[in-house]
Amino acid sequence: MNNKFFLYARKSTDVEDKQVLSIEAQITELRAFAKQNNLYMVEEFVEKQSAKIPGRPIFGKMLKRIEHGEADGILAWHPDRLARNSVDGGQIIYLIDCGHIAALKFPQFWFEPTPQGKFMLNIAFGQSKYYVDSLSENTKRGLRQKVRRGEYPSVAPIGYINDVRTKSIVVDRKKARIIRQAFELYAKGNSRLEDISNFLAQRGIFSRGGKRIHKTRATFILSNPFYTGLFKYGGELHEGKYEPIITKKLFDMAQEILHQRGKPRYKQKNEPQAFCGLISCAECGMMITAEKQKGHIYYRCTKKKIKCSQPYAREEELDRQLSSLIQKVSLRPDWAEKLLAMAEKDKAVSAQSVSAFVLESQIKIRAIQTKLQRLLDGYLEQDIEREIYREQKTKLLLEKKSLEEKMARIEQKQNDWLEPFQNWIKVALTLVKIARDSNLLAKKVAAKEIFGSNLRLASRAVRGEPVLPYLSALRAAESVGQKSESLIVVPSVGIEPTSIP
Repeated sequence: MNNKFFLYARKSTDVEDKQVLSIEAQITELRAFAKQNNLYMVEEFVEKQSAKIPGRPIFGKMLKRIEHGEADGILAWHPDRLARNSVDGGQIIYLIDCGHIAALKFPQFWFEPTPQGKFMLNIAFGQSKYYVDSLSENTKRGLRQKVRRGEYPSVAPIGYINDVRTKSIVVDRKKARIIRQAFELYAKGNSRLEDISNFLAQRGIFSRGGKRIHKTRATFILSNPFYTGLFKYGGELHEGKYEPIITKKLFDMAQEILHQRGKPRYKQKNEPQAFCGLISCAECGMMITAEKQKGHIYYRCTKKKIKCSQPYAREEELDRQLSSLIQKVSLRPDWAEKLLAMAEKDKAVSAQSVSAFVLESQIKIRAIQTKLQRLLDGYLEQDIEREIYREQKTKLLLEKKSLEEKMARIEQKQNDWLEPFQNWIKVALTLVKIARDSNLLAKKVAAKEIFGSNLRLASRAVRGEPVLPYLSALRAAESVGQKSESLIVVPSVGIEPTSIP
């Protein structure tokens, strides 16, 4: 009796099937082979799935129908089309032993249901599995080598593009700018993860499926070191050969906010009264609040359970006292002119300290590179355990990254102190006008900058020591008439910062 055959064609998108004929080509060849050898074909089965692991639905359906007697033979292009794993290969051999499969036909492989034929078929299935296993190991080895070269072996995150021509990762200029802005927004501490998701959506950044980015995905973006030039692969941190989008300093700020569970810090925009949130009680430390009584605004301690003994103070009196305190730290115009001229000269002096810092940082970076190489050598020689190697490598890479960014930042902005100093002089010149005006909000802003959180109210009197550099201005004002004006304007050291920030 002639055998009845099922035609089976399979091809997957995996690497091991790269050189295999397409399904259409397989079917064409198999039909011609069946006609040439007078094979009776019952049905054709086509499957687009890998055979590396068991569980192919169409293959399983075909074997079930063979067990039910609908066919007793299979026609395929090669044994590796039927099985690339030991389970499916063993199932074919078992059905041959049970007599359910009487014939297997392959244009490129000879088979007969004899002990020798089953032995050769078993070898063919084993070779198929060995090929897949070796290919997988070689692929992993290639990926590890790629990672060691600083090449990311996967799909780049939002803000980058996988360039198929150069097989590298390049910055998506439009999206990278938005990602950087998202980091900057979150690092301020006033935004929730939902706010970041809305921020990205409003600027056209969605998930790969076109949906709004969920807050869990926003967390992944904000915690991904890839954007700093470092990427994780295989549980290790590696240096990438691609352009960073953000600095490590900005990344660390975002991590600090994430560590605090992303809770928003809402700043009170509308103060009940002008000086609320500025002064604290000298007796109990609670903040001073205000209430309106008989047409006047009075300020008092917020402590309620245990009443504070400090009396109420009228807003007019606080206004007078704050104006006096602000005016004391104002800067004389002639002093401002001298300080600005001297600041320009001190720029050259600061360059020397910057050069020394850069040289020191370069020495440290070279030392870290040496440590990294020794660490790798110790790991390869199996003197260091894998977990210890990964932990130490991560620490060294983060330290190296911080040094590189700090060095680049200082080289590019070695005179960053100059602009804030010039701005401070300009503000200090305006303090007299602010103190004399009736704008209470402007006085509050100025007092907050001058005194920070040092203002205390005791017995209806406001006291507090200014913060730098206003403290220096106050000391200088108090020294007038006591020592030479030149020593007041310029102390024994220059006006530029004496240490690298």
